[in-house]
Amino acid sequence: MSQFVVSGRFQDRLGHRDFEKTIDAPNENVAREHVLSRLGSEHGLKRTQVEISEVSAA
Repeated sequence: MSQFVVSGRFQDRLGHRDFEKTIDAPNENVAREHVLSRLGSEHGLKRTQVEISEVSAA
């Protein structure tokens, strides 16, 4: 598995917050899905509230 750095921003009560997560995944699409799942779980967000701006290999 490779490491990917996924960055972007999400909507919270006070506006938008930036994030950067490092994820172990076999490819970029799986890394993107893991981040959407994790942010949804941790912050109670829907996928439409998360904007992923970049997925790059670490």
